[in-house]
This record gives sequence, C-alpha cells and structure tokens, in this order.
Amino acid sequence: MRIGVDLGGTKIEAIALDGQGEILARQRVATPAGDYAATLRVITELVLSLERTLGQNGSVGIATPGAIAPDTGRLKNANSVCLNGQPLQTDLETALQRSVRLANDADCFALSEATDGAAAGALVVFGVIVGTGTGGGIVINGQLLRGANAIAGEWGHNPLPWVRPEELPGPECYCGRRGCIETFLSGPGLAQDYAAVAGELQDVTQIVSLAEAGNAVAEASLQRYEQRMARALAAVINLLDPEVIVLGGGLCNVARWYRTVPALWGEFVFSTEAAGDEPVRTRLVPPKYGDSSGVRGAAWLWGESDKIT
Repeated sequence: MRIGVDLGGTKIEAIALDGQGEILARQRVATPAGDYAATLRVITELVLSLERTLGQNGSVGIATPGAIAPDTGRLKNANSVCLNGQPLQTDLETALQRSVRLANDADCFALSEATDGAAAGALVVFGVIVGTGTGGGIVINGQLLRGANAIAGEWGHNPLPWVRPEELPGPECYCGRRGCIETFLSGPGLAQDYAAVAGELQDVTQIVSLAEAGNAVAEASLQRYEQRMARALAAVINLLDPEVIVLGGGLCNVARWYRTVPALWGEFVFSTEAAGDEPVRTRLVPPKYGDSSGVRGAAWLWGESDKIT
C-alpha cells in the first residue's frame, strides 16, 4: 500500500493506493494556516488514520510546495512561508518512524500523469501547473527528474521567450525579477492582462465566458495568453523534446488551449524546415486525474524502483 499526502496552502489531502493505483481510502482536512508544528501533527495523523482504517501500513510520499534543498535538507521556495527553512522530511520521518519521500507538488503532478495518467507510456513527459502560480515537472522513462539544485522543471521563473516590445520590462514577480513566465501565464497574470485593457478585474472563468459571448477585449486577452503559452512551451520543446505536455492547475480546464496553443507553437519550435512544413509531434493534453494528480504522484514516489533521480 502506498500513501500519498498533498500539502497545500488551504487543504491537506491524503490517499492510499493499492498496487494497481486504485484508491483504497481518502481523507482531506484544512491546512493549519502559518503553523508548522500543527501541520506536522495533521500530516502524521492523516497517515496513521488511513492505516488504522485499512488495517495495514504503507509507504509515505509527500507533495509539497517548494522543494528540499540538497545541501541543508530543509524546505525552500515554498509559498507557504512557514515551511521554508524547516526540516520537514526529517521531522515527518521522526513522527512516523519510517522513511518518507518528498517532492515538489508540480513534480508529483507530472509523475502521476506519466505513471498511469494522460501521459502513461511516454518516454519524456513535461507536467505544467498553471494556476495561482506556475510550476513544472519532468519525468523521463518513468523517473522523476529532481536535478542537482532540486529545481528541475521550474519553467515559470525563466523570462518569457521571444518577448515583444510591448511586453517589456514585464510585470514584477515575487522572486524579485520582472517578466517571468509566471507573471504572464498564471491565473492572476491573465486577470491583470485583461484588467489593463478593460479597466476591471475578472477571474479567468469570467474572462473565458465573456470571450465566448463575443466580448472583443476578453477574446484579445485570451489570444495574447495563448501566444505567450505557445512561446513558453516551444522553449520547453526545444530543450526537452517531450512526447507529451500535460497541463494541470486551475487553467487546465480551458478547453481551447489544447487546440490553439499547439497550432501556434510550431513557429517557435526549432526546425530546419520552413515554418509549418514539419509537424510538431509533441502532444498537449489535459490531466487524467485533475487536482488529484498531486496526491497520487506523492504516493507513486514509492514504486518498484526509485522514481526520483
């Protein structure tokens, strides 16, 4: 039995999977806001509660915001700031009296979809999170790529490629730079792009609805987003050449992305052929498991062989 825990900013979800990936049990509770000690207690109790319910022990994997710093073993880059600098893995292993595996939530999303989700069987998979922020994970031959600095896949904090004059210098990013991909392609980034022209702030769902109803400002905003997404993912294709890119996060539910973005990225994908003469074989697909992919991927951190490199 494999237990996965998704440590989110507002909720902590835990599931138990059998060897075939079927869910045996699931529990979800609110995240203790800003309280590291309470977060540890909640995760521990969720794991033990699942084991009591099912009458067996399991391996434990945790999907976290941020990542474990290789040199210190402490969490870094988490937007839940109470976790930063904390020895989360060590503390959980002490509390549960067993080894625990941790990976970034975007990495867990990618691993889930590559293991038995929308990209099952693909050799190279890039999993993308587009929601409140942006993130990414890379799975190669079924193994999650962590990287020397534990930041593999963090495409959101690269500059938007093939930037246009009107996009400079780019919005400010919380990382301290300007013009990061995240500032354009996150949900807040799309909302701000629309508001800059319309003069009012709307959420993504409303912007899409307005565009479908014929609102020209909303439609233009979505087209700018699609163009930027195409450029950003073309840079990923040029670097990794993945068979499949899976979109996750709140914006993955916009159906038009899967048609419009691949139609645009060919202009930027490297080819010696004239633009449009050689098809890009990479597929852009929605996730099979939606917002459950993170917690499933945490469970899949334990498999027949080590799934992290």
